[in-house]
Amino acid sequence: MFGLVVRFTCKDEASADAFDRLVADTIEAIRRDEPGTIVYAAHRVDGRPLQRIFYELYADRAAFDAHEATGHTKHFLAAREELLASVEVDWLELTSGKGATP
Repeated sequence: MFGLVVRFTCKDEASADAFDRLVADTIEAIRRDEPGTIVYAAHRVDGRPLQRIFYELYADRAAFDAHEATGHTKHFLAAREELLASVEVDWLELTSGKGATP
């Protein structure tokens, strides 16, 4: 398995609303077109209205690379730039878990 956690900070409330709409459209395409994407979850952060966190798990690195190559992901990556103040990415290395094998 291959995973990452991404923290996005939006510029303002209007940007956060637009980001949420962009994410909703993108996730629909991920559900429909990406069998190697196991989990792609977008979260709001309690008490921090401009922050969003994504938790992403892929079958393997090749599935992640396939995700990055899709048109919907390329659109998301380009469109999000004007909405965000910052992006932080943590790459994950699985050591143990339920429903997962390292």
